[in-house]
Amino acid sequence: MQSKQPVILFDGVCNLCNGTVDFLLKRDRKKQFRFASLQSETGELLKHQYGIPEDTDSVILLKSETVFFKSGAVFEIAGMLPYPWKIAAFLKIIPKEISDYLYDWIAKNRYRWFGKRETCRIPAAEEKEFFI
Repeated sequence: MQSKQPVILFDGVCNLCNGTVDFLLKRDRKKQFRFASLQSETGELLKHQYGIPEDTDSVILLKSETVFFKSGAVFEIAGMLPYPWKIAAFLKIIPKEISDYLYDWIAKNRYRWFGKRETCRIPAAEEKEFFI
C-alpha cells in the first residue's frame, strides 16, 4: 500500500493524538496529509510494509518512502504546515537525544494527562477522505 500523500500513523485511542489529528485537519490547507491509526488494519499493514516494530506507539510520518519517528516526525509535520505553524520545525536544531527524550516523556504520560478512548477514532463523514 503506497500513498502519494504523506501518511501519519497515530495512536487511535489517545486523546492527545486525536486532538493533534483534529489540529492538523484544520490547518493543513493543502490537504496533503492522510491518517491511519496504529491499531487499524491499514496501520498494521503499513507498519509491516515499512518494517516498523510491532510495539511502536510513537507518531510516525511516512513521506516519500522515508519513515520519521517521534520528534523527527513532529518537526517534519510542522515544517509542512502553513505559517505560523511551520516555524516549529526550527526546533529541529535541538539535539535528537533531547527532543526524543521530551517526546518520550510526554508519550509516557499522555493517557494520564489527556485520557484515553475506549475505541479507536472513527472519522466523521467530512473527514473520511483523509483516512486510509
